[in-house]
Amino acid sequence: MAQGAFLQPTKSNGTALTVVILLHATALTAVALSKMDVIRIKPDRTKIIRVAPEAIPPENPPPPTEKVVEPRTTPPITAPTPEIDLPPIFDAPVAEPTHIRDVDLTPTAGVSLPDLPQGAAMPPPPPLPKTVEPARAKANLASYVTDSDYPAAAIRAEEQGTTRFRLAVGADGKVASCTVTASSGSSALDAKTCSIMQKRARFTPARDTAGNPVGDTVSNAIRWILPE
Repeated sequence: MAQGAFLQPTKSNGTALTVVILLHATALTAVALSKMDVIRIKPDRTKIIRVAPEAIPPENPPPPTEKVVEPRTTPPITAPTPEIDLPPIFDAPVAEPTHIRDVDLTPTAGVSLPDLPQGAAMPPPPPLPKTVEPARAKANLASYVTDSDYPAAAIRAEEQGTTRFRLAVGADGKVASCTVTASSGSSALDAKTCSIMQKRARFTPARDTAGNPVGDTVSNAIRWILPE
């Protein structure tokens, strides 16, 4: 085949073309940079402030765990049983029974018991004193006075009234004395009153706690009224 009119590129031509292109690019870059304003940016200064760390409240501590202590089991200590040597057993002689006599040993105040001979019986204790209620002297005094006892002088003077008196009665029941404690207004009536009591009155004697007759004092009165 016939060759065309085109030039065939060689290896040396390619290299030269590449160098030219690089030179142009470098020149364009230099021109562009020469026209640009260069602005310097100041770097920001960073302030470092120390901030105290926030106090973190402590978490509630867990409750203390109670330790369960198991009691120690101590095995029982068994003391050894000592060996005791027992004395030999003998039969004691039996004494013959003795007859004991019953004796009344009741103490008596102010009395000493004499030594009695063997076999003598004890005397019985004295009886205890009896205690009774004390009693006053008693008598029916109205039975000793009648209408015929009215004094004649008092009848003539038409005197009447009440005579009050006090009698001293002896342990024998007889009136030892008579005293007018309130007059009737008539001396004849008052005198007759004591005369009748001393001559006629008889009392049941008074008694003490032992039952013995004792003296006493009795007060009473007689009302004198004129007979019809």
